[in-house]
Amino acid sequence: MFIQTERTPNPATLKFLPGQPVLTNGTADFVSAEAAVASPLASALFALDDVTGVFFGADFISVTCGSDNPDWQGLKPQILGLIMQHFTSGAPLMTTPAGGAAAAADSDDPADADIVLQIRELLDTRVRPAVAQDGGDITYQGFRDGVVYLHMQGACSGCPSSTMTLKNGIETLLKHYVPEVTEVRAI
Repeated sequence: MFIQTERTPNPATLKFLPGQPVLTNGTADFVSAEAAVASPLASALFALDDVTGVFFGADFISVTCGSDNPDWQGLKPQILGLIMQHFTSGAPLMTTPAGGAAAAADSDDPADADIVLQIRELLDTRVRPAVAQDGGDITYQGFRDGVVYLHMQGACSGCPSSTMTLKNGIETLLKHYVPEVTEVRAI
């Protein structure tokens, strides 16, 4: 098994590509060791020094460290070993269902259904694939009074360039295609 690694725009996060599917439905974001109990692999990764986040995408795993300048040279071989051990063992990735990408917000006004559909389609077809390439995900959380609320996960959470991506990229895109959008906010 050959596992590739890629840097992400977030210097505290490294992306690991095991060359096979990781999570076949949705995503899973673990921001603490307590949350990671749902996954044997995430729990093992959190047992390493300085690991503060684990994110599973369709074909990648992002690992985030707590320090501003993580020692990837020392940590990367340990992470690679745990990922390889997990996938060669045949153990399940999750012991309980993954949280997955957030479902549509229940608080959306039914009168905004067409607008929400346009927003979600743009996010799913243009934004999320690009963000996944950087080791993260952005999920829709709601639309109220012209404001789109998004949740940033994986490498996107805490990334120094996430505000610029959110405002200059996603907000500009959504405003262009959906004139009812006036602002995009991360929650």
